[in-house]
Amino acid sequence: MLIDIITLPGDGIGPEVVAQAVNVLRRVAERFGHQLKVSEYAIGGAALRSVGVPLPEETLRACRERAAVLLGAVGAPEYDDAPPSLKPETALLRLRQELGTFANLRPATVYRPLLNASSLKPEVVAGTDLLIVRELTGGIYFGTPRGLQDDEAYNTMRYTRPEIERIAHVAFRAARQRRRKVTLVDKANVLECSQLWRRVVAEVGRQYPDVEWTPMYVDNCAMQLIARPQQFDVILTGNLFGDILSDEAAMLTGSIGLLPSASLGEATGIYEPVHGSAPDIAGQNKANPLATIASAALMLRHSFGLNEEARAIERAIEEVLERGYRTADIYRGEGQLVGTREMGHQVCRLLARATA
Repeated sequence: MLIDIITLPGDGIGPEVVAQAVNVLRRVAERFGHQLKVSEYAIGGAALRSVGVPLPEETLRACRERAAVLLGAVGAPEYDDAPPSLKPETALLRLRQELGTFANLRPATVYRPLLNASSLKPEVVAGTDLLIVRELTGGIYFGTPRGLQDDEAYNTMRYTRPEIERIAHVAFRAARQRRRKVTLVDKANVLECSQLWRRVVAEVGRQYPDVEWTPMYVDNCAMQLIARPQQFDVILTGNLFGDILSDEAAMLTGSIGLLPSASLGEATGIYEPVHGSAPDIAGQNKANPLATIASAALMLRHSFGLNEEARAIERAIEEVLERGYRTADIYRGEGQLVGTREMGHQVCRLLARATA
């Protein structure tokens, strides 16, 4: 099979972690007899510096022509005070909207060797394995009207029935492949948008009688994620709440550098680590590449249907951690402290054994 992908390394540590994920994909292609074609384009601050816009039309056009995009990170400090249209982060929002990637999947799994890496007690996080399904192209990030005038600012949260229905179906189908439990997270006691979510999800839920679903207020969910994270299987929620809760869930695992994500639509999928560009450690060979490598595994599974290859990468990641290799973000005085390149190399080295 031809695995034809776009890479958008982006800013900060993005190029470093994407390079390691591409190395892993090359090893997988060799092992399983596939052909890998990688085309690289600019986005974010890198694009601003080269062509003056955060998302060049050339980049967008190339992404539309491929089944999968592997993204590093966007965000550069020199543009912090730039107008919204010239901020690197606007590239990501527009890319999601233009490609119609409405469903964001963010798994959070606590690896057994990293129980002590979490800031919570091992007995609290042990066994945590959840999936956040976040609606990605609607809600307050895209609602209009919006504006900032002197001492007043306003944003609009807006959702329609079709938007809620399609993301709900994604969550219920995902739950069927897991433990058959969906938690709808909202704020229906004060938000009309959330009241619509509850009504529509209830209707969709009746089409999945084998899946249990329950609603939960977002403030309670934030507490429950810390108190009893094992209770969750699939968390279904809107754009704003999903953005916040997925970062909270990331810290259950010990580091945001471990969490991958997939943003899916009708055609092209965007795969990226949950973490940002981390400019403070860029170019220092300190970043954890495992989230990006795991995102590449999600890409193989969801965009190319290569489940065995995806699982091979995931097993290699697990074995690397079992063997004690740690980047700085998950190093707690035990095991072997390694850099970005060495961690990527170890995953590549173990892939042959993991896929045998």
